[in-house]
Amino acid sequence: MIEINNLTRRFAQRTVVDDLSFRVQPGEVLGFLGPNGAGKSTTMKMLTGFLAPTFGSARILGFDIQRQTLQAQRQIGYLPEGAPCYGDMPVAGFLAFIAEVRGFRGAEKRRRVDAAVARLELEKVLGQSIETLSKGFKRRVGLAQAILHEPPVLILDEPTDGLDPNQKHQVRQLIGELARDRIVVISTHILEEVSAVCSRALIIASGRLVADGTPLELESRSRYHQAVTLVGDALDPAALAALPGVAGIEANPVEGSLTVLARPGEVIFPQVNALIHQRGWTVRELDVERGRLDEVFRALTRGEAA
Repeated sequence: MIEINNLTRRFAQRTVVDDLSFRVQPGEVLGFLGPNGAGKSTTMKMLTGFLAPTFGSARILGFDIQRQTLQAQRQIGYLPEGAPCYGDMPVAGFLAFIAEVRGFRGAEKRRRVDAAVARLELEKVLGQSIETLSKGFKRRVGLAQAILHEPPVLILDEPTDGLDPNQKHQVRQLIGELARDRIVVISTHILEEVSAVCSRALIIASGRLVADGTPLELESRSRYHQAVTLVGDALDPAALAALPGVAGIEANPVEGSLTVLARPGEVIFPQVNALIHQRGWTVRELDVERGRLDEVFRALTRGEAA
């Protein structure tokens, strides 16, 4: 597993990561969330041995990243923020170089490079220098070098940044496949990424851990958890507000909808549905919400109660 204990990093008088502790088990895809400046990338750099902590420790599959750096780093595939690569090298040459750095030679080196190229669909840019590639292709080259040695731990900093919707879908599928018997840690500020690929999410703010749970558990902390949204004609907000378990009504004039909010712990759909049939309302859409992760994220990272 990955074990993080009391990890802290200070720059001069500023604490960027503050007493962070968590564990990640094989098979988990951990979404590491936070606003800009929350300490996500600094944590990734400490976790991979590129930055020493001021205090605390990180262990990768039992290897201490500070005392057993090379042993720990051999377990890791790392995509840093911005996917930095040697811009003047062609894609094929860069991946071959990375394979050699990882200790592969001959047929095994070719097999590893070919497999990474196929997974990220890089065939048509193999002869191009990296500096001439689009942002999306640079990101895919960065991902290819991260998975080339088939590591048991993948640490990805903004893995879909700059990718188009098709490429994002492809990378998310790849992450899902890789996560079956690996640990995957994804640092991101894209909330849809969490719902799409993560089995667990950590939220940090000002370097401190403020939430840890599955995407469903975090969504259940939203004020919209179990809310019912209706689109229809001649709906009566007052009648909906009077139902048992209802906390309030929100109207959206642009969409012509009413959102009926549930009190914490209440399930109000049966009451709303019964009222629709009783009043004979024509309802074109009827949705029950799981909750809104963006609202929970904003509340937690602004120091408010979710």
